[in-house]
Amino acid sequence: MIKTFAAFGLVLILAASTPALGQQPTKTPMETLKKPLDEVIAILRDPQYRSKDKRALQRKSIYKVTDRIFDFVEISKRALARNWRIFTPAQRRDFTEVFTTLLKDTYSRKIQGEYTGHEKILYVGHEMLSATKAVVKTKILRESGNIPVDYRMRLRHGRWMVYDIKIEGVGLVQNYRAQFNNFLLNKKPADLIAQLRKKVAKFKDE
Repeated sequence: MIKTFAAFGLVLILAASTPALGQQPTKTPMETLKKPLDEVIAILRDPQYRSKDKRALQRKSIYKVTDRIFDFVEISKRALARNWRIFTPAQRRDFTEVFTTLLKDTYSRKIQGEYTGHEKILYVGHEMLSATKAVVKTKILRESGNIPVDYRMRLRHGRWMVYDIKIEGVGLVQNYRAQFNNFLLNKKPADLIAQLRKKVAKFKDE
């Protein structure tokens, strides 16, 4: 489980894309993931972030990258699945905002602690599921062993965006969906939002 969560953190930060809205993409899904890798690795390796008091600044730099490639609205919808319908429009906005913050905080902090500087990404190939959906297959090469990672992407407004990640067959969306389904069996949407806000606040206190 620790290895899986560390891997989730790594793949959440190793991508970015900036095509103009409304344009057809000039790159394949795999190319979209590959190009920004050096930018993110540079952030992780930059010596100015080595001191603990610079970690928050490093995370902000990482967030600027993830915000451009991950479709957090779609991730939020899929994590709630059928429960999305019982949230009011305002609750959907609140949930998406706090869930996005939690995802970025959780995994960026994890990768800051786990990243050794020796990891490499092997791009195995990509499969077009349809004209607007694709899977990019990769492996994280680590000294402790290779970790297969599948990025699920969709074409939205001319941009390839990640809407799910599978690490060793375990999906990011699937993992949270199970947790949220169990929580909402006896709780209300407002309770879930409040719970996530508590977790986010805890990060700020650390």
